[in-house]
Amino acid sequence: MKKQIICTKQSVKRLQDYPDVLTVEEVSELLGVCTKTVYNMIKRGELENHHIGRLFRIRKETVLSYLGMKLSE
Repeated sequence: MKKQIICTKQSVKRLQDYPDVLTVEEVSELLGVCTKTVYNMIKRGELENHHIGRLFRIRKETVLSYLGMKLSE
């Protein structure tokens, strides 16, 4: 069961400053968790990701979907 997360306009605006494809570090910054937690979320299948060599990349839409939000352009 997902917890409902309330996002302020300030945090949504901040999200718009990030690129469309995020690093694990950027996702951890946005979610307010450590990178190890993001890696565990990836391992559990909570965040869809793409591998580029040994690196993980997560689409911004995936993070918004996890938060229960939609990307408005």
